[in-house]
Amino acid sequence: MNVRPPHEPSRQFPQPNALWDDATSHAPSLGCPTCLERDRCGGVHTDAGIFDCGDLCTCRDKSKCDMVCRFKPSHFVARMREVGGLGFEDALRVAANGVPDLPTIVPFIDHRYGRASTLDEPVVAISLYELVNLATGKPHVTSRAELAARFLIPEEAEIVVTGVDKDGPIERWWELKDRAAILTALKALGIKLITTPNYSVFTDVPRTDNLHSMKRILLAWTEMAAARLPAALHVNGRTQHDYIRWAKLISDRPEIEILAFEFASGCGRGGRIDWHIGELCALADRVGRPLALVIRGGGRKIAKLRGHFAQITLIETEAFSRTIRRRRANLTASGRIKWTKHPTPKGAPIDDILSHNIALVRASYQTATKPDLRPRPPTKRLRRAVHRDGEPVQPSLLRQVHPSSEARGVAPEPQGVVTAAKP
Repeated sequence: MNVRPPHEPSRQFPQPNALWDDATSHAPSLGCPTCLERDRCGGVHTDAGIFDCGDLCTCRDKSKCDMVCRFKPSHFVARMREVGGLGFEDALRVAANGVPDLPTIVPFIDHRYGRASTLDEPVVAISLYELVNLATGKPHVTSRAELAARFLIPEEAEIVVTGVDKDGPIERWWELKDRAAILTALKALGIKLITTPNYSVFTDVPRTDNLHSMKRILLAWTEMAAARLPAALHVNGRTQHDYIRWAKLISDRPEIEILAFEFASGCGRGGRIDWHIGELCALADRVGRPLALVIRGGGRKIAKLRGHFAQITLIETEAFSRTIRRRRANLTASGRIKWTKHPTPKGAPIDDILSHNIALVRASYQTATKPDLRPRPPTKRLRRAVHRDGEPVQPSLLRQVHPSSEARGVAPEPQGVVTAAKP
């Protein structure tokens, strides 16, 4: 097992799923009723056997810990001042910027390397952290022509800027001093939509760290909206109460018209994705007005989300990432994508493969949203094997023994013993 850095929680959970919060299945932890943040947090409901979320503060070297935790008071106070407290109510109010009309599938283009020609796509998504030099805080481009040349996309293409990334870039964005000037420059580029950074809401940290991350997401959104950019609020949540809290905020602020979510990491796991989908749908229902949703990952859940959101847009990243690894998409009869190796000569451009992969992935989603009206062949019923005399296979004698009345009729070590009822 890998040893975690001293500034991260050191406690290991053999079953990380035990930290998944589920108020319908688990009681709140015993220490939650007396917590100062109970109203904002809502308590933790897990199967991890913890007294409260303070049990998750297990860093071996607290002097290097970067979690927002009361066990490091001076650091905690500084982080509270950084965001003005953990409440949503004091965040800046801004004017609504409208909801742009976007297609359901928007391909993500990370860079131009390995390509030689302009990608013929009317709408593309690019990373916020590829538009801005995170070391200097200056935009990499100052005009649409420079933007088009940097990513080899049409100069007239509509641009969706995504703030989703790993912790390193999104933390560097928060450290930039003049974000307002950067956002003004992005507005001048004619950006169609921007999504906020997805500050992490971990399951193995004190809840104050989660609440701090959610407040940063809201503050980032207000900065983007104040720059007159149509912005999507990234509603990261760890508990049902987090989603209820987001819903109340959005209900009280009609200027929040677009939400964002990312399923490409922990939230997209097979055992957890349906829980997050259900909470997102419930959030939209609680708000009670039309909302747009921008997602990364989770494309197979679009149909369910569509029943609760007025507009769904998937920032599709797989076509680009597979192309970089020299994989070519093939559409099966069932509408699924099969990826095959497609080596290219050294130095050969990959433009044709990229265009092909984007088109095939888009087609696969279009196929997936249509009902399958093809007749299905009748299912074959499996027949149970029979004894040579034509009788069914005899069930195990052990299952025929009635456990209450025949408890003493089974040998304590039945290996090599024929089981029989006691006369």
